[in-house]
Amino acid sequence: MRRPIAWLISIGNELLVGRIVNTNASWIAAQLTLMGVNVKRIVTVGDSIDEIVDVVRDAIAWSDIVVTTGGLGPTDDDITMEAIAAALHRPLELNPQALRMVKEFYSRKGYKLTKERVKMAFLPAGANPIPNPEGAAPGAHITEGHVEVFILPGVPREMQAMFSTYVVNAIKYMLPPLCVKEASIIVEGIPEADLAPLLRRASKECMDCYTKSHPKGHEVDRPLIEVRVLSSAETCEEALAKAMKVINSLKNILSGINHVVVR
Repeated sequence: MRRPIAWLISIGNELLVGRIVNTNASWIAAQLTLMGVNVKRIVTVGDSIDEIVDVVRDAIAWSDIVVTTGGLGPTDDDITMEAIAAALHRPLELNPQALRMVKEFYSRKGYKLTKERVKMAFLPAGANPIPNPEGAAPGAHITEGHVEVFILPGVPREMQAMFSTYVVNAIKYMLPPLCVKEASIIVEGIPEADLAPLLRRASKECMDCYTKSHPKGHEVDRPLIEVRVLSSAETCEEALAKAMKVINSLKNILSGINHVVVR
């Protein structure tokens, strides 16, 4: 069984102008990777229907899982549902279940159901609303051919709650029978350029592992590097053992260098 391919689409002008750091994409990518999903693309687009339509259609053509974040609120520039409906050639419809979710949320808060709030209950035809335990705007789940499309809000706590309670269960049937594990160490006292050939030697212990160095300090004056090894196998024990073979090999190689500290 092959690993399913995912595209992540982050929507919002605030991401493109640097007003907000895109932590959603990195969080979702990490979750999917550890579930055995192959994240192939992370794309950021602005609040433009045409641009969202183009990237969603590309994602549908090249992936098995599409996750979008952002653009589900009550304001005029929250156009994600409208754009995805257009991308999938589906009408945008008032969803009774989504409307009930929105109404219940605002009723608990003591607010009336205005036109702007009702807007958040319009979903592409055939979509299943995703409950939002942390906010007002429901998400949406659409099955388009073999592709599962999940439309989530941009507020991190809302997105994370909806991903964990809904998306994880919805894609379980697609996941390969494997476990993904990660091991890491911190290396001090050696520049990344000098570590690279040593890391190349150590990585030969597991040719199908993903081994990467991440500089955390200054390259020459105060070199501090995190080395991460990502591995997959049928069991978690085997996956961790494969990653640790690389880590232990690197430790042995570095043990002969006096000024290097490994922790």
